Amino acid sequence: MQLIEVPAKAGYVWFRQGIWLFRRNPLAFLTVFFAYLFVMTLISRIPLIGPLLPLLLIPGVAVGFMAACRNTIAGKPVWPIVLVDGFRSYGSVVSRRLLVLGALYIVAMAAIFALSALVDGGILLSMMLGSGPTGDPETVAASFSPLAVLVAMAAYLPVAMLFWFAPILVAWHDVPPAKALFFSFVGCWRNRGAFVFYGVLWIAIAIAVSFGLTALMQALGVSQEVALAVLMPASILVTTALYCSFYATYRGCFGVQSPDTPDIPDASGPKDT
Repeated sequence: MQLIEVPAKAGYVWFRQGIWLFRRNPLAFLTVFFAYLFVMTLISRIPLIGPLLPLLLIPGVAVGFMAACRNTIAGKPVWPIVLVDGFRSYGSVVSRRLLVLGALYIVAMAAIFALSALVDGGILLSMMLGSGPTGDPETVAASFSPLAVLVAMAAYLPVAMLFWFAPILVAWHDVPPAKALFFSFVGCWRNRGAFVFYGVLWIAIAIAVSFGLTALMQALGVSQEVALAVLMPASILVTTALYCSFYATYRGCFGVQSPDTPDIPDASGPKDT
């Protein structure tokens, strides 16, 4: 495993590669994404521990989605069962390490919401847990604190850097959790220019899709229900393509390591249109 330092323009390459990957097999990726949503919704309903289980499993699921990207490039079929690839394909040691990462992620998220609670008294946390303020939209909006969101976003940034590559380093490179978190943070930091460019592009796409479709729906005078029916699939498409681009960031920062982790071929050149 060797960390590669890339220029800022690599962020655009990752962005293009994510879209290229999604276009290779959109039906498979969407099926995997919906399976993920379905399973996480089910397990979150388990009493007491339900809300924590999705966070605990996120590192393992991340490995599964990366495996889906790897299999797509290799021309292999992709099935929803790939989501548990991190827990079933690399041995019990890796499974335990992924669960350790999940437990650390829970602690990190708890710390983030504790910070936001200092600003809004815990309203953001209650909203995330589905027990926030109820009533008309004006009442809910009045209880919403933009400052708390900004605090949570600022606190989440280093957490995202710690966990961005950690699951895949644990599963595919046999790196212990502590070292994986460290290498992930260093990888993100040394390539921060590319990640900033990459993040700006995806944020711009998300905003353009959301506001563009909203403006179009308003211009056409359609109902709120119809507008939501259009916005939801569009958001899912963007989110799934974003997830595909995570593999591109891994390949860009850590290079080709073995035939089992193929690079993305010809995804950034002018012929990829």
